[in-house]
This record gives sequence, structure tokens and C-alpha cells, in this order.
Amino acid sequence: MKNIVFDLGRVVFAQDPTKSSDHFKQFFSYVSLTPMPKFWTDYDLGVSTFDDVAAQLAEYRGVEVEYAAAMIREAISRQETIRPTGELIADLKAAGYKLYVLSNMSREFIDFLRGKEVYSYFDGDVVSCEVGVVKPMPHIYDILLERFELDPSQTLFIDDRKENVEAAEAKGISTFHFDRNDYEGSCVKL
Repeated sequence: MKNIVFDLGRVVFAQDPTKSSDHFKQFFSYVSLTPMPKFWTDYDLGVSTFDDVAAQLAEYRGVEVEYAAAMIREAISRQETIRPTGELIADLKAAGYKLYVLSNMSREFIDFLRGKEVYSYFDGDVVSCEVGVVKPMPHIYDILLERFELDPSQTLFIDDRKENVEAAEAKGISTFHFDRNDYEGSCVKL
């Protein structure tokens, strides 16, 4: 392996559950659904704006639009680097691996995450809101491989969603299914 590709949400970045109320966790519980609600996928695709998704989330949850918008802003600001993954990324970079991002992410989230220190270790990224394609759509993997001239047989893709791992495998990419409930264990296995 020469190239290591990371998903971001619940692999590199997450909210610390010990700092979140039960209400906050329940409000955003749909992000664990497969598939996610269309309004959130459209946000990740870049076809919905922040205002659009706030209005749709408000309707989905039966709350005021301003409240939904405030909750999204809070969810963005709560994103922290997952300590074991951050340490692994630093070690991989020091060992000479090329590191990349392949993530379903909206504009506001990715703008915030690119400011985090760990993001400086990545050699490039493919983010759904910028390419108009989300995982597990096969074309997003083609974009990654072509943009950075990656050989699939020399590339490892790490994601917490099984359907995204399976789509990468179909492109000949080696994969690792990251356990979002055991960050430390996943990083040890990697």
C-alpha cells in the first residue's frame, strides 16, 4: 500500500458523545440511517444550501427553522479530531504514505474541518459537495483514482459505512471497515 484514503465523519472527526445531551444526539440520529434522508444527501451533494437544509430539517423534526439552523451550526462547531485516528494519520504521514480524503460532506462542514490541524496531513481530497457525487455512487471513486493518479491495488480506503466500503472494493481498492463504536480498536487493527 502506498495510498491511504480516509472518510471523515466518524473516522477522522466526530462529536464527543459525552459532551452532547440526549436531545442533541436524538435530533441528529438520522445520520446513522442507511440511506440517510434525501434532504441530508442533497446537502452533501451540494445541491441544497444551508438555508434549504435548515428548512427541511425543521420540517423533518417539527421545529422552527431558526432552531434547526442553530442545531446544524452547533453540530459543525462540535466536530473534533478523533484522537486515535489523528495519531494514526500523523504516524502514516511520517512513514511516507500518501494520504487522501474521500468524504460525503456539505460546504459548511468541510470548510470548518479543513481548518483543523490534522487536515494538513492530507495530500488531497475529493469532497461530495464539490464534485456533485456521493458515496457509494461508483463515479466518486473514479474521480478519486483519476484526480490523484492512484493505482487501486496500492490504495487502501477506510470508511465506517459498509456500503461505501463495498463500492470501493468493486473498483479494485483495498478497504477497511472502520468501527465507529471502537475508534481505538479500529486504529490498532489498521
